[in-house]
Amino acid sequence: MTLLRWALLFFLISIVAGLLGFTGISAASADVARILFYIFVVIFLVLLILGLTIFRA
Repeated sequence: MTLLRWALLFFLISIVAGLLGFTGISAASADVARILFYIFVVIFLVLLILGLTIFRA
């Protein structure tokens, strides 16, 4: 869950920076948020598949 919180934090930083006109910071933090979210999704799917197959017994 910590990874998802970091992604949400960078997303909020991106929105605030975009509203204040800092487009470079906004784009960079949006990219970081996107990468963290994708890493979270991959880890979640791997653990879900492992939980449904290997660790079922």
